Amino acid sequence: MASADHLRALDLKAFDDTRAGVKGLADAGVTAVPSIFHHPPESLPDAAPQPHRFTVPVIDLSAAVTTRAAAVAQVKEAAETAGFFQVVGHGVPEAATAAMLAAVRGFFEQPVEAKAPFYTRDLGRRVRYQSNLNLFKSRAANWRDTLFMELPAPEEIPAACRSAAPEYARLVQQGLGRTLLGLLSEALGLRPGHLEEEHGCLDGVSLACHYYPACPEPQLTLGTPRHSDADFLTVLLQDAVGGLQILVDPEAEDGGERKRPVWVDVPPVAGALVVNVGDFLQIMSNGRFRSVEHRVVANAVGPRVSVACFFRTDRTAASTTVIEPIAVTDGGARYSSTTAEEVIQRHYKVSSALQQQHLRL
Repeated sequence: MASADHLRALDLKAFDDTRAGVKGLADAGVTAVPSIFHHPPESLPDAAPQPHRFTVPVIDLSAAVTTRAAAVAQVKEAAETAGFFQVVGHGVPEAATAAMLAAVRGFFEQPVEAKAPFYTRDLGRRVRYQSNLNLFKSRAANWRDTLFMELPAPEEIPAACRSAAPEYARLVQQGLGRTLLGLLSEALGLRPGHLEEEHGCLDGVSLACHYYPACPEPQLTLGTPRHSDADFLTVLLQDAVGGLQILVDPEAEDGGERKRPVWVDVPPVAGALVVNVGDFLQIMSNGRFRSVEHRVVANAVGPRVSVACFFRTDRTAASTTVIEPIAVTDGGARYSSTTAEEVIQRHYKVSSALQQQHLRL
């Protein structure tokens, strides 16, 4: 008799071979979540969430033009506490964000035959469509499909996204990204251009476009499991469906006796983009800025569409790009020197790269 592991491996291969992803299951009208998507109970949302008073801050960046010091202070507080914040007045036109979401939705809602040529598990390709990056290694599959684009790669981008994706990435990289890194540089007591010019924080940009179909049994699975981001900074565009949550330590909120960390919703705000600190920047800030774990819960409503813009480093420089504390106080460096490539490699072995990064304290 075949073992449970062998049967699961066969189920995973059969699912992957369809190249239709989770969208294919939804189109087939499944009424039960296949067992390969079942997550252990301890990783799923509580039936009765723990109460909290925390809200993710919303910062108006348009005020940075006239009240720079106030904007720096707001970004500094958000980066040092929540690690997440939403921005409005960010300069990315609504037409560009709407076009990006429509393009992603258009790609995933094509017939399977149109998407299949882009389906791959070859990490060497700059454009990859797949369902679950770690499908054959993770404990459970996630209820989501992904189109990943490492830019620039205009000739490889699917036709559905070829117009919107490069333009959206350009606006986020050259406009908002530069503004955010300038504010974060000043929050560390450095000149505005330091993170961009001295550390190449805008050199590598990639888009992870996620499609989360409506789930018939959302209590059994996740859209994305808990993780942090192995990058400098992430800018997320999400539609109005919701589902993003961050893990917050109530001690920072309430003081006194330590409480169990709680999951907090990051509700969609009209016109806003979500920003979060990545593992690279937590190390570089010597722990002052927080790379916070987050997840996406499955939802009976859908599809949910989101686009994560990752600021890393150019892949050709990842092995030589040094990631180390650059804002060290009298207490000394909390992190040892490493490279971008090493942080990314560790990231895919554990839920958070920072769990493996050696602390000197």
